[in-house]
Amino acid sequence: MSRNYIDRAMASYKKPRIRDGAVRRFLFVISLTITGVLLLFFLVAMNYSNSGLYQENTVEIDVTSGVIFNISGSIESIKLPKHNYLSKMLEKKNQLPPRNIDLYPNLAKDRIIIVLYVHNRPQYLKLVVDSLSHVSGINETLLIVSHDGYFEEMNKIIEGIKFCQVKQVFAPFSPHIFPNYFPGVSPNDCKEKDDPIAKNCEGTTDQYGNHRSPKIVSLKHHWWWMMNTIWDGLQETINHSGDILFIEEDHFIFPNAYRNLKMLTDLKSSKCPDCYAANLAPSNVKSRGEGWDTLIAERMGNIGYTFNRTVWRKIHRKAKEFCLFDDYNWDITMWVTVYPSFGGPVYSMRGPRASAVHFGKCGLHQGQGEQAACVDNGVVNIEVEEIDKVVNVKQEWGVHVFGNQEGYQAGFRGWGGWGDKRDHQLCFDFAKMYHLRIKK
Repeated sequence: MSRNYIDRAMASYKKPRIRDGAVRRFLFVISLTITGVLLLFFLVAMNYSNSGLYQENTVEIDVTSGVIFNISGSIESIKLPKHNYLSKMLEKKNQLPPRNIDLYPNLAKDRIIIVLYVHNRPQYLKLVVDSLSHVSGINETLLIVSHDGYFEEMNKIIEGIKFCQVKQVFAPFSPHIFPNYFPGVSPNDCKEKDDPIAKNCEGTTDQYGNHRSPKIVSLKHHWWWMMNTIWDGLQETINHSGDILFIEEDHFIFPNAYRNLKMLTDLKSSKCPDCYAANLAPSNVKSRGEGWDTLIAERMGNIGYTFNRTVWRKIHRKAKEFCLFDDYNWDITMWVTVYPSFGGPVYSMRGPRASAVHFGKCGLHQGQGEQAACVDNGVVNIEVEEIDKVVNVKQEWGVHVFGNQEGYQAGFRGWGGWGDKRDHQLCFDFAKMYHLRIKK
């Protein structure tokens, strides 16, 4: 056999072996890469798990807050109160689309949604609705009215609104909806300072020895239910990426409020990066503002406050602090426990002149002076000047910061009225109701 034939045979044998070796090296590199990627995913997942955050429907929930979550299967054994006929009806009403869509079919893309939360003061509500009807830009946005219970006169006032899109939501678990059992008054409830053992009644007292009053606890329940519903439970707001303004039925809103607020929210990130919100009025309810040529940064007030979903996430993660603090006032609870837990000053930015004021019945509202706004025989004595009808916030202004403002000091334990464990649990359930499926 010739040498050339052997050489050609050997060459034809070696080439596949060379190719096979290259394939094996290529497969080895691919396997190593896949293993590395899987390891990276595992480490990220472990780190995310250890951070104490569980994400369901893109919502962060703090599983280290003391609230018990059954994460396996995403099923949580929360048990909201059993519906009665009225609460079922209200749940269905909450799913209805806004009215006046035919009159205002195109809302502004950068709109600030307005939420008005009310109880049962129709005389006040008429004044607030009338003030809103004169607000410049109100027709560009959506007004949501959150009712604490169902009151026909209040409902009719809102149904009469024609100046913007309006949607109503009703707190279906308001104590006012349940006259015969929790969260209303149960037949076996302890009253005032009853001894549960001696009276064989149900309830746990607050720090001052008083049992729950459904009419009082409804204030905090409604606010918390509303916040969770507005941010996480409505088709109209679930994807809203901008700010939301919150006002009450005893807040008179000036014509320039919406335009001023648009300016403030646009300037906030550059003028006051540490500000969490924007306000329409000073935190001191007796003040109409300083009248200076500067923006103001101060502690967040409770009149016309505006924030975005990022801030809501921070608030929502503090459900434990909110739900367990023994004070029936939502705003005091926020000031004393929630905001301080953020780890630094919680500032809100506003203009030097109020675009909203708080009013109450003359001579009866705490903190009202002789010159303060009040209601007498259905008439409000608030003077609206020409400067209150136009934007009076300027983008070239600087920011004056009010630091170390007077307020509730560290160690303040609350005014009580919020000691019943059933109220604590209902509060926790509101925090979870839109994030985890409810076990029936």
